[in-house]
Amino acid sequence: MDEIIVLSSWGDRFWAWLIDVLLICLIWYKIIIVLEVGVFTISGILLLSSLLFIYWTSLEGYRGQSVGKMFLKIAVTGPYGEQIRFRDAAAESFGKAFLLPVDVLMSLILFQRSRQRLFNKISNTIVINRTEIE
Repeated sequence: MDEIIVLSSWGDRFWAWLIDVLLICLIWYKIIIVLEVGVFTISGILLLSSLLFIYWTSLEGYRGQSVGKMFLKIAVTGPYGEQIRFRDAAAESFGKAFLLPVDVLMSLILFQRSRQRLFNKISNTIVINRTEIE
């Protein structure tokens, strides 16, 4: 069987992102209660961003998929469908976790056709659906 690389839609990527953020927000909320940190303070937002960064880097570096991506059957890969390294996952995750508005805006302006966010471009990664043909 051969594999065809099909880029994931922006919609699938958004829903995967939302699932991941909601999942991590449950953990984050428990932590901010214990630490008595305000939700909308710099500390609270940095904590959430840091948790998301660690989560995405770990899962996407290990298997190319976060929980949200698993549900939507999409994955982060190298440009030819190969598994990415942890450093690629870290670079790609940094944009999502800490600079999402800038990352998405630059993507829509510069990389809309390739469906890459700025930090996908920097890390040389893509997000794909896998389709097998016989």
